[in-house]
Amino acid sequence: MTDVKSKVAVLLAILVVAASGQAPRIRVTPNEGAKRVDITIDGKPFTSYIWPTTIKKPVLYPLRTVTGTLVTRGFPLDPRPGERVDHPHHVGLWFNHGDVNGFDFWNNSYDIPADRQPKMGTIHHRRIVEAKSGDDRGLLTVEAEWIDGAGTALIRERTQLVFAGDSDSRTIDRITTLTALAHRVVFRDNKEGTFGMRVARELEQPSNTPEVFTDASGHASSVPVLDNKGGSGLYRSSQGKTGDAVWGTRAPWTLLGGTIASEPVTIAILDHRSNPGYPTHWHARGYGLFAANPLGQKTLNDGNVEITLPLEPGQSATFRYRVLILSAAPDPRRIELESQVFNAGSR
Repeated sequence: MTDVKSKVAVLLAILVVAASGQAPRIRVTPNEGAKRVDITIDGKPFTSYIWPTTIKKPVLYPLRTVTGTLVTRGFPLDPRPGERVDHPHHVGLWFNHGDVNGFDFWNNSYDIPADRQPKMGTIHHRRIVEAKSGDDRGLLTVEAEWIDGAGTALIRERTQLVFAGDSDSRTIDRITTLTALAHRVVFRDNKEGTFGMRVARELEQPSNTPEVFTDASGHASSVPVLDNKGGSGLYRSSQGKTGDAVWGTRAPWTLLGGTIASEPVTIAILDHRSNPGYPTHWHARGYGLFAANPLGQKTLNDGNVEITLPLEPGQSATFRYRVLILSAAPDPRRIELESQVFNAGSR
């Protein structure tokens, strides 16, 4: 029945466009057979919501600037020459967490050995609720389920994605409501979280030393040194922290600025004041992981105070974030203004 409703909603959206006689600027086009929804702005590809069987959660992939420049890493779906091939669970732009009732939804990928798979969680796309094109914004509402390693559905997820753009910017709002199903669910304080993206090689921060990063379960991933001519990125938070100093700190927003093929690029992630754990911690790594983690107080700061989020059966929590992708050099004043506008409401 839900599949029928989804198809009717898509058909109605198409009929509305046809009746208007003019294609909307921002088009949201489902292709359920290919497990994707494509978003274009002014006739140019922006991103796609995808749920292939090769990854363990739905993601937005890839992400582009106004000019079409790719700002997300290609690996593992579409590897590009010279980019890193670590952390295969870092795909596009995603939302999950490293410890939900003891199950790890963050690190799950095709590369997990058999002995660790029972402790991994998977997010399954279930249906498209609404796909709506428009001149000022496009809307995509989807439902998914968070399934633990034993096959039990822990959480129903309902996510609305709002897409917009103008002459030098692309914007994504993500509003995700998580509802506990039959069992109590606890999001525990964990380093691996929560709303994140993996950026293109050119937006990585230059580095002169190899690194080994250990996840919350003690499993290590090596990140080797690459030619620094490929990286131009620099993080800056609303609290004035820059570079690697941003990692583990709390702030309402953080930007990442750099250059790709002579095009200035700024990506900013904005936290909303209504979110659990506001202002969020930043799990922002120089090798290209850019993530807002609202539930990492203890693990990111080696402290004694934990942030946990318990949900009783039927209880919900909502998270709101905005991602800005600008074809412009970093301007903290502009991002601060965008943050104030975002926090003044939730469009």
